[in-house]
Amino acid sequence: MAETENEDRTERASEKRLQEARDKGEVPRSQDLSGAMVVLAGASILLSYSSSIYAHMRHIYGLGLDYSRDALFSDALMSRALHAAMGDILAVLLPVFGATMLAAVGSTVLIGGFNFSSEALIPNFERLDPIAGFGRLFSLNGLIELAKSLLKVGFIGLALVLLLRHDEADVMATGHETIASGVAHALSLVAHAALLFAVILGVIGGLDGIWQRFDYERRHRMSKQEQKDEHKDTEGNPQLKGRVRQMQYQIARRRMIQEVPKADVVVVNPTHFAVALRYDDARMRAPRVVAKGLDVLAMQIRLVADAHRIPLVEAPPLARALYATTDIGHEIPSALYVAVAQILAYVYQLKQATERGGPNPDVPRPEVDPDLQGRYRQP
Repeated sequence: MAETENEDRTERASEKRLQEARDKGEVPRSQDLSGAMVVLAGASILLSYSSSIYAHMRHIYGLGLDYSRDALFSDALMSRALHAAMGDILAVLLPVFGATMLAAVGSTVLIGGFNFSSEALIPNFERLDPIAGFGRLFSLNGLIELAKSLLKVGFIGLALVLLLRHDEADVMATGHETIASGVAHALSLVAHAALLFAVILGVIGGLDGIWQRFDYERRHRMSKQEQKDEHKDTEGNPQLKGRVRQMQYQIARRRMIQEVPKADVVVVNPTHFAVALRYDDARMRAPRVVAKGLDVLAMQIRLVADAHRIPLVEAPPLARALYATTDIGHEIPSALYVAVAQILAYVYQLKQATERGGPNPDVPRPEVDPDLQGRYRQP
């Protein structure tokens, strides 16, 4: 059943799936590569600071043998010796600990990147299940881990045997050398052995790192249905999204209608177009479209404008051009300045005539470039 399920997962994991895995602490890691880098760092420190390490070790050794008769019978001899040796101990251990710690952290970041997950700190008692443990032991990953362990033991053991045979004379010679040269020689041999061990383990770790990344991606593959379900969860249900868009349109429409009473004039094509304009010469560089509509919405704009005594001016070419070129809340283009200025002048004259009781001015017929009407251009 599990094999069939894995066969269905043929698609690469999405970023959401990978992020969920990282949140759980699941990232590709290679213990072999980490071990190789740690040993390599330690061996490098031994080779680089072997003389300094020997000097500190000699000083520590001397502290245990160099004391006077009075100091021998003193109760504080041991504490004084340990306190004096503490600086040498730290000088020997801190470089090794620092280098190996940096190597351990760097190796984990190298493959899976830096990741901290609090969920990984929660105990998982399912891992204590012996039946599941046997299942993991005889799984594909268990067999691969067994093969890697045998490979490491074989290669590293063979390499160290060959190294010992090659350096057998040097190892035996350390017993005939002076203490200083013998210790330095021994440290050098140990460092070279550790370096060889790190190189072999590094090769195995590099191959293991490639496998871990591949296996990580394989284990997190998705089926086509899982991709569809995730896309639906991420993007939302199409029907729900359509409903949200409809509600957003209705809200925007209500806000636009609420701006109509603030307009100075509504330019209309008798039935199809209605564009409400507002102009405040103290705050605006040019007239601005506060509402516009087509057909049913145009009728609603006309009704609201009529109810609030906003002048309606019939200028079909201008109404079509304003609708085609200007969005709501934007200023009209400079190509329509003259035409709109004629309409606003007419509205001002009409207002003066109404207040003073004079004759109404003639309705202007502004000329508009047909290209400005866009797809609403009349043949």
